[in-house]
Amino acid sequence: MALNVIMMGPPGSGKGTQAERLAHTHGIPKISTGDILREAVHIGTEMGLKAKTTMDAGELVSDDVIIGIVSERLRHQDVGRGFILDGFPRTLKQALALDDIVSKMDPLIIVDIFVPDEELVRRLGVRRVCGQCGATSGATAESIPSACCDRCGGQLVLRSDDTEEVVRKRLSVYAHDTKPLAEYYRDRQTYCSIEGNQPQDSVTRALEAAVDSTALALKQASEKVGESRY
Repeated sequence: MALNVIMMGPPGSGKGTQAERLAHTHGIPKISTGDILREAVHIGTEMGLKAKTTMDAGELVSDDVIIGIVSERLRHQDVGRGFILDGFPRTLKQALALDDIVSKMDPLIIVDIFVPDEELVRRLGVRRVCGQCGATSGATAESIPSACCDRCGGQLVLRSDDTEEVVRKRLSVYAHDTKPLAEYYRDRQTYCSIEGNQPQDSVTRALEAAVDSTALALKQASEKVGESRY
């Protein structure tokens, strides 16, 4: 059975890091709409230039653009053993579209990471990214300007959408557009809520335990259905 996971959580909740770890552990791709869009911005494609203005203002790129990106990506062969979606869906329209896209795939496991808003503002205020390749760094405001990107050696900078004003707007947008998804998914047996205001390794352990137990329950249920057919 394929491991198909949605990683939910507000900006700064650590869902990207946790998605990376889970993807590495299970040998499946992490699909991040944010990474796809930032790459388009960096390259300077037409879509990237349009998206940059929206992202810099702390707003969300249109549903239709994001749905199209994800739909195309999930047709690639490397998702046969599963995938982890980071940053999608973010709206109810996207969630409904995703249910249609994966209707013939194994069930989705939904992981929702919760972190208080003030902690999110603090985290994003000290986060630094590479101005050259876009990679997120472990460096913080206190270690700048001496630190540089581990990947390419580029200068580390504050992301334009990580200023306090924009972060608070992003959290407001998240609360309005994305938080209702928890209500949409909450009644599913595959929904898992994880406390994210703890050390990264503790979050990883809690997340792995929740995903593994949910995947096992899905497998057992599938086997029972198979047995009932004979």
